[in-house]
Amino acid sequence: MSRPFVLGLTGSIGMGKSAVAQMMREAGVPVFDADAQVHRLQGPGGALLPAIEAAFPGTTGPNGVDRGKLGALVFGDPAALARLERIVHPAVAAARESFLIEHAGERLVVFDIPLLFEKGHGAGLDAVAVVSAPAAVQRARVLARSGMTAEKFAQILALQVPDAEKRARADHIIDTGLPLDETRAMVNDLIGQLGEKNPSA
Repeated sequence: MSRPFVLGLTGSIGMGKSAVAQMMREAGVPVFDADAQVHRLQGPGGALLPAIEAAFPGTTGPNGVDRGKLGALVFGDPAALARLERIVHPAVAAARESFLIEHAGERLVVFDIPLLFEKGHGAGLDAVAVVSAPAAVQRARVLARSGMTAEKFAQILALQVPDAEKRARADHIIDTGLPLDETRAMVNDLIGQLGEKNPSA
């Protein structure tokens, strides 16, 4: 049975990954959004609520996971974070597998994985595309976000693999520091190029 070419899409905070993922969708490419899947699993009626409540009592309710309460318990506590990841990661992996089966006839699918390099989520990918922009553009975008401070931005960056290293490890780089039309053209070129790599679909 044929299977799609699987492209991992990643990029540091403020680099425009979500915009590129949307461009992929608009071009007809199925995109699996790992973060959105986690939100569904932890949202109202989410499949992971019983396991999270058992591991972290008092952190869930009718609206799903209370992110503030759960964050307070796992932030800065590697053992607690690892416990949470042991609950979440297998469920996301299973959802990803179901997504692949659902789209088995496609030439290309995209896995939108924010912490692809940081968490070692590269297994099963045929290639990785990194979304990147100049540091000044990235900084301006992030600091324009509600509630963001220079200190918070620095803390987030410190937890992420540096952009230069991501670009060095990538198979493809998508530049979002360009005018939108140029970035979209780059995305469409990449879709065409990768689709041709999977003629069996």
